[in-house]
Amino acid sequence: MLVVDVEGSGTEYDKHSVVSIGAIDMSELGRQFYGECHIWEGAHIMEGALEVNGFTEAEITDPNKKTEAALVTEFLEWTENMSDRTLAGQNVSYDRDMLKAASERAGLSWTLAYRTLDTHSLCWMHMIKSGEQPPIDQQHKRSALNLDAVLNYCGIPDEPSPHNALTGAKSHAEVISRLLYNRPLLPEFEEFRIPWL
Repeated sequence: MLVVDVEGSGTEYDKHSVVSIGAIDMSELGRQFYGECHIWEGAHIMEGALEVNGFTEAEITDPNKKTEAALVTEFLEWTENMSDRTLAGQNVSYDRDMLKAASERAGLSWTLAYRTLDTHSLCWMHMIKSGEQPPIDQQHKRSALNLDAVLNYCGIPDEPSPHNALTGAKSHAEVISRLLYNRPLLPEFEEFRIPWL
């Protein structure tokens, strides 16, 4: 399983750019990936996006940083020898679509699968099977299981702010281990007990 977190200049894969990628190989936890890049020429910057990921406009437009194409090339090469490259994470369809668009802009073949494992769905199912009602955002009439809610359900405090792609990937990997296998995974989270055990 390939746990991934992408930070971008916005949420639309055709208008916004990747600015950082964090990933963990769940079959070999020591294999971690992190990289940053500058946005592609003409990419939009969504209002509020930089508040979420903590980058400044100067950082994501710095020509001394590698290009989005170079970063996505490094990432895809890093994944090549994995035995299971199924993407996993919180709302991982965003990460998949951003990476796919970046690879297409770079002229690369997209070799990762469309199928994904989403921590939101895993947590929703775990709550239902445990007899709990998943939280609903009453204003928007939809699930309120964002990453912090999933982390809290699994006994872990909110993700540090601003977001960091590698910190995000580690958070996703930890909740996957807890939800699927009832065991902690990474040393960063050892002090937090699993509430349902």
